Amino acid sequence: MFAFKLTDAQILGAVISYLLGVFIVPFVIQFSKEHHLIDKPNERKIHHGQISRLGGIAIWLSAMITFLLLVLMSYYPYGKLLSGILLGSSLMFLLGLIDDIYGLGAKFKLVIQISIATIVFLLGISVDTIYNPFGAPIHLSSIASYIITILWIVGISNAVNFIDGVDGLAGSIVTISAVSLGLIATAMTPTSAISALIAFILAGSMLAFLTYNFNPAKIFMGDSGALFAGFLLATLSVTGVMKSAALTMFVPFFVLSVPILDITFSSCRRILKGKSPFTPDAEHIHHKLLKAGLSQNKTVLILATIAVASGAFASIFVSSSVTKYLFYAVGIALIMLILSFFSSRSRNKDKAEN
Repeated sequence: MFAFKLTDAQILGAVISYLLGVFIVPFVIQFSKEHHLIDKPNERKIHHGQISRLGGIAIWLSAMITFLLLVLMSYYPYGKLLSGILLGSSLMFLLGLIDDIYGLGAKFKLVIQISIATIVFLLGISVDTIYNPFGAPIHLSSIASYIITILWIVGISNAVNFIDGVDGLAGSIVTISAVSLGLIATAMTPTSAISALIAFILAGSMLAFLTYNFNPAKIFMGDSGALFAGFLLATLSVTGVMKSAALTMFVPFFVLSVPILDITFSSCRRILKGKSPFTPDAEHIHHKLLKAGLSQNKTVLILATIAVASGAFASIFVSSSVTKYLFYAVGIALIMLILSFFSSRSRNKDKAEN
């Protein structure tokens, strides 16, 4: 029923976006320092020093430039849902960027996020059916489809933003989730070339960002990067998997289990305390692991391992061969991240000695 095949476009997309990102990030760091666009420590944040908060610029630029290059190379993935993915993700990036620079209220951001999600819903990105284990699939009305789609897109977009509290954590989860969704979209029958291609481009750009984001981080993705990546994961899961009326439509819940669990518990905790679910605090899953005595790197390793296991488990619903390729892809990514981590530590040690 399922077949696995990676196209040249997807491989090229991941490689090009990674190389572009590695080149762009240092310029963003320098720009942030020159214009004082930095993230300062406070009682809720665990980092020390003043660090660039505009990593989203590098992530967005490397992803969009890569897509443009692939179009020029005649790898254009035709499809009516593409405009919704690119437009919506760019609008989310812009919203996050304005918030990173000027600061916006939580309620205002939520209204804009719902508006952006509404636009992509009207462009065709929607959850139309739900798998029914007792009979025929349940076809949703327009109103029900709209509500579920909006909750999913806005929820996942903010979920990625919520877990962005430890060096390397959000980037690692996004990279693993993007690879998982890309492989699964490729293995589905029929395949979703659009979803797979953009997922691998996102993975490459995020992996490049991570080379500068592991502890001690030189740059943060900020709201611009988190909302951009979260929106892409949400919409790609809809177009690549959740359009199916089979049991596989629930695959994204496993792939994105870490951010979903975090935002669910965080929102419930805050509501029970009589606070807004968007009120920031220091009680996320990663905060609890840090309070338990784990280092930032160990915290990232634990949650990233859960994300890999969840992605592997989700792929079982699609094809056993996907699990094998998932571990290959994640293994290569981890090797690159480990090399980047030790390279970063070496540079910091040299600076300290000098």
